Amino acid sequence: MTRGHRIAVVLLAVGIFCAGCRKESKLRSALEAKSGVVELPSGDTDLSRPLVIEGADGLTLRGDGRSRLRMKFDGRAAVLILRSKNVKLENFALEGNREPAGRRIALPPSDQPMARWNPNNGILVEDSQGITISKLSVRNVVSYAVLVSKCKQVVVDQVAVGDSGSVDEKGFNNATGGILIEEGTEQFAVRNCKLRNIRGNGIWTHSLYGSPRNRDGEFVGNELNYIGRDALQAGHAVGLEIQANHGGFIGFPAEIVDVMHGAVPVAIDTAGNVEGSAYVGNSFEEVNGKCIDLDGFHDGVVQGNECANRRDAKAYPYGHYGIVLNNSNPDMQSKNIRIVSNTMTGFRFGGLFLIGQDHVARGNIFRNVNTAHCNDNPAIGCLYKKDEPDLLRSGIYLGKGAERPAPAARNVVENNTVQGYGMSKYCIVFAPGVKREANTVRGNKCEE
Repeated sequence: MTRGHRIAVVLLAVGIFCAGCRKESKLRSALEAKSGVVELPSGDTDLSRPLVIEGADGLTLRGDGRSRLRMKFDGRAAVLILRSKNVKLENFALEGNREPAGRRIALPPSDQPMARWNPNNGILVEDSQGITISKLSVRNVVSYAVLVSKCKQVVVDQVAVGDSGSVDEKGFNNATGGILIEEGTEQFAVRNCKLRNIRGNGIWTHSLYGSPRNRDGEFVGNELNYIGRDALQAGHAVGLEIQANHGGFIGFPAEIVDVMHGAVPVAIDTAGNVEGSAYVGNSFEEVNGKCIDLDGFHDGVVQGNECANRRDAKAYPYGHYGIVLNNSNPDMQSKNIRIVSNTMTGFRFGGLFLIGQDHVARGNIFRNVNTAHCNDNPAIGCLYKKDEPDLLRSGIYLGKGAERPAPAARNVVENNTVQGYGMSKYCIVFAPGVKREANTVRGNKCEE
């Protein structure tokens, strides 16, 4: 190549680069209006720093279906919405900067919200109201595809998220990758979204212990596949509807499950203090953990959900109970839960672990439970508590407590079907100190 040719190539590269600069600069200038419709250019727009929308009211950022923002920097997020009202993001793609590999981020300390701790998010919304995010494709994000913190009236609809999330310093998942609503956000909805290959949680809420609870929201009609941690989680929430979601392969790949923090994967998880909520009509298959965890759940409904595992116990190294109650949060008591017409198939241990008071467990089907063959299989350790040898091999176990004492009492357990290994003997079992006469148990069908 002659010197003249080399100069021409350099000038061409500079021209292309400058054209990209002009594209980004023009977009930033258009957003300064803080209202109206800003059309994204077709094709790729590389971002050298966050695209900030601050103090806007009545602004729409719209693509043409072929528009894509590419994150070419390290920062809080590719798109950052702060203290704004009535903002819409619609009809474009967003490419994060998860590659090259090797990014490792620890879980935040207990006094840090995710919005302040986790860098390199896709879309981060803070202190805003009336936000709609729709018809987007987000992939290859280090932290959260969409993170909403301290907001009101937020809708995330028809957003596809793929190949996102990072790991911690040990190589385990750190909850990142999906869609997170946190820190007392109110009146929110995540609907009709599709998530696939997420290292951490899929769709969830979270708040610090001292923060307001998330309130009046819904997760409806979403599809979640190959989720490393929890597919769905209600964390510190009031009035959350989780309905008609479906998917599979939760807790896979198994090698990134966060064993260091005991984060057994769950199809529908609960954390903190969750009340007045409902998990209805959800279905999942191939769950390497629990189907439904009710740790902190009270005064709510769990109805018509299905989870099915079709392989043997070895395929689910973190397999567990179908439905589990717990009471880790000190501000709640496990009480007044209706667990009705759920179907759990193929779980490593039992079907239902029940603590607390005034629950109704009616018309549930627990099929092919205790696939681990506790305590007759020396290859699988099932003696979790020495004084409760039946804990993991029972179809329905009425316990004396979990994180805190909460003996099962005044509960109705009726018309359930329990089928699996050892169920002729361990179908419905009462923990030491739990009185059968303190509960109503009737009409249940037990099959070996």
